[in-house]
Amino acid sequence: MEKRVALELRGRNPSQVKELNLDNCRSTTIVGLTDEYINLENLSLNNVGLTTLKGFPKLPKLRKLELSDNRISNGLNFLNGCKKLTHLNLSGNKIKDLDTLKPLEEFEYLKNLDLFNNEVTSIEEYRSKVFALHPSLKYLDGFDKQDREVEDSDAEEEDEMNGNNDSEDDLDIDLGPLVINDDSVCEIPEEERTSLPMILYTVYGLLFHMGFLLKSSEVEEEEEDDEDVSLSAVYNDNLEEESSTSSLYAGSEVEEEEEVDDEEENDREGNQNSKVQDGEENADGAPEESTRGKKRKHEDDDEN
Repeated sequence: MEKRVALELRGRNPSQVKELNLDNCRSTTIVGLTDEYINLENLSLNNVGLTTLKGFPKLPKLRKLELSDNRISNGLNFLNGCKKLTHLNLSGNKIKDLDTLKPLEEFEYLKNLDLFNNEVTSIEEYRSKVFALHPSLKYLDGFDKQDREVEDSDAEEEDEMNGNNDSEDDLDIDLGPLVINDDSVCEIPEEERTSLPMILYTVYGLLFHMGFLLKSSEVEEEEEDDEDVSLSAVYNDNLEEESSTSSLYAGSEVEEEEEVDDEEENDREGNQNSKVQDGEENADGAPEESTRGKKRKHEDDDEN
């Protein structure tokens, strides 16, 4: 246990420790815990194997003590140095009779006591006798005098038992004018304090700015969509123009080819006609000049 206590300290001074968990560290007696833990409020010693509480230190601020699943049968008087104890868990021990619980009468702040899984719970009218023994007791084994289980409404009270709640006097602190620095706590001058209207105005301005940014982003998205549409339309128009021009060019080429073909056909027909005419004039197989010469010669012979 002593080594576990040193480990849990983590280099701190014992007077700075408010909560200490020593569950499952094996020891039959209290070792390593001293009166130096003057600010300790929560101590847990579950399943340690304790057989006695002899040597338990005086802990003036201790409020919650967990001692379940040990082998304690008596010696609760060694807890007298913990006058502010409000929560005591002794479940799973060896307590057999009510006389063992009489030292608890001195704990005027004790509100929650757990004796579950002890032989004393088998005594006739055990609950009524324990409540009569400790008038300040509110819950026994998790139930009140009317056998009503602990409810959520008692959470604040449980926190108080655990040392997590401070008194109303301690909480009555105006934290508004305080600012925490690394080394000290100083007060902010009144002229430098931020007023509530100024805070609200700032928040409203931030919200308005965020809304403006959202609207502008939506407008930009719409413009981008319009640009995309216009670009696609221009692209389609260009495609149509190119197709029309290509068709025009193709038509002109066809017409030119047809004109060339027509001219070639006309030339061919002209050549054929000329050949035909030549053929008609020279059907006898001789040229025209030779026939004329023959006629002149015949005429000359007649004159002679």
